[in-house]
Amino acid sequence: MTREVKSVAVLGGGTMGLGIAAASADAGAEVLLLDVTMAAAEASLDRMKNIRPPAFENPASADRISLGSFDADLAEIKNYDWICEAIVEDVTVKRELFAKLEPFRKDGSVVSTNTSGIPLKDIAGGMPERLRKDLVVTHFFNPVKIMRLMELIPSADTTSDVTVALADFCGNKLGKGVVYAKDTVNFIGNRIGCFFMLSGLHKAQEALQNGMTMEQIDTVLGKPVGLPPTGLYGLIDLIGLDIMDLVGKNLHANLPEADVGRAFTSFPKPEQAMLERGQLGRKAKGGFYRLNIAEDGTKTKEIFDLSNETWRTAERISLDEIHANTETVFFADDKVGKLAWDIMGGTLLYAADLVPEISDDVVNIDRAMRWGFGWAKGPFELLDQLSPAKVISKLEAEGQSLPAMLQTLKDAGVDSFYRNGGTEYLTLQGTWETVPAE
Repeated sequence: MTREVKSVAVLGGGTMGLGIAAASADAGAEVLLLDVTMAAAEASLDRMKNIRPPAFENPASADRISLGSFDADLAEIKNYDWICEAIVEDVTVKRELFAKLEPFRKDGSVVSTNTSGIPLKDIAGGMPERLRKDLVVTHFFNPVKIMRLMELIPSADTTSDVTVALADFCGNKLGKGVVYAKDTVNFIGNRIGCFFMLSGLHKAQEALQNGMTMEQIDTVLGKPVGLPPTGLYGLIDLIGLDIMDLVGKNLHANLPEADVGRAFTSFPKPEQAMLERGQLGRKAKGGFYRLNIAEDGTKTKEIFDLSNETWRTAERISLDEIHANTETVFFADDKVGKLAWDIMGGTLLYAADLVPEISDDVVNIDRAMRWGFGWAKGPFELLDQLSPAKVISKLEAEGQSLPAMLQTLKDAGVDSFYRNGGTEYLTLQGTWETVPAE
């Protein structure tokens, strides 16, 4: 069967559903947006029109969106090619909605659940075969209009034409960078990105005890290691400690027993105390950082110093050449180098051990981290910049075992994960394949 997506039914009018609906309408698709009530759907469309920046590239695209409610209008999904569920991150609630919608959809329609980390097998288990064959995860990153990454995750039951149809629509019509992931907890981007954040909170404690400040930690874990300027604490402020707490609980429940990430699924004591008192991040007007506005209007950026759990003025940090340079900071023989190696280096090693668990190749992992988390280079591209031979030498000198892909590289007798100007990549089998077009 050849399938084509020309129309989209989005179930759920929250932030993610709104973004998907607006992007689909901008792409020329006829869109049905359903919410709990018609009033909620109407309010969602109004938000789409009035938020800044606007959700639509073309204001006229709003005319392609029809509205309805789950109770009164669910049967209307029979007229749409792609049914995209984008409701709350709760397995039970998602399964209840799929049980209701399945009798109404037409043959040949494709179905997706939008989730940031719930395994598809938990959502689809026990569902009718017809639904399981037509169902995938489409994990868009927020905000949909801006973020390029969309992870596409089939199950063992999904037919290949479903994946092809959604990859074509999301890639060619919505302009997303489609990454193919496995049906594992948190998929690719969040599996690696959340390991960086959660392990970082724990490993940064040693750096703080060694005399580094939080500002220094964020500065080192920014441009010097190829990450955005938010670093560690600033990134978690952006996401929210409450969201990270839920991520940690999901990881604790679903990570394989031997996964090193299991050691970091709960917060250190200071961050747990912040969570409990509602000091969540930007949305709570303060997390690790806050903006203090004096009576005269003067603005001062403040930081919640984890060393003594008090607020103080944040300092600007300048790094010397060794610590500002990617090729040298990871190998610097001091507390700054140790921080970079332990947190960012540890994340690279974690990623290098996840092929083929979360993805069959290094390319999808690299693209996920660049497109979804704003890394300058993906884990394997960054390892190439550092020199895999130097990394292997450091690990062997420390008596550590090599992650799967570094062992593959060593056994193959090659010196990089990419060659010929990045047009070929090293496979887990030690052979070379052509890098697919973006």
